[in-house]
Amino acid sequence: MVQCEMCGAETSSPKTIKVEGAKLDVCSNCTSFGTEVKQPGSSSSTSTKYSTSSGSGSSGGSASSGSGSTSSRSSGSSSSRRRDMFDDMDEIVTDYDDRIRRAREGKSLSQSDLANELNEKASLIRKLERGDTLPSDRVQRKLENFLDISLTGGGGTADDTDWDGGKSSGSYTLGDVVKRKD
Repeated sequence: MVQCEMCGAETSSPKTIKVEGAKLDVCSNCTSFGTEVKQPGSSSSTSTKYSTSSGSGSSGGSASSGSGSTSSRSSGSSSSRRRDMFDDMDEIVTDYDDRIRRAREGKSLSQSDLANELNEKASLIRKLERGDTLPSDRVQRKLENFLDISLTGGGGTADDTDWDGGKSSGSYTLGDVVKRKD
């Protein structure tokens, strides 16, 4: 007997339904909560339903390439991590507001003048110089080119790169890692 994944009732012949994108094996009483999914030639609907393999969610590729990447990923997980989109991004410096203001004042421009030169609103320049908002990539490039400054830190400070993630003994606390911005 299989348990209904919707109400928990025991059922001998579960039906597979789709509810908001999720496939569930349910009893005949709960089939009205979703759309029934027809599975051609499936001998067991629960054999591959849940997987603990980390490679099962990867997109593209065949099953054999997925299982190969799973074994290599699990064996090398301590020394390397999977790349993500943030690895290619530069971090904006924490004093970007001061850099923008100093560079603008160095060129003897008002906030309105700078906004006109960049074809942006003066309110945006005010917000940037107060540190109320971060510049978009487009505005950041305009500011860097016109004011001849750099607003990126190139991936963080030396303190960030020295930190190795702590030890399993709990030698690091949150207070050791967090920097207050006062």
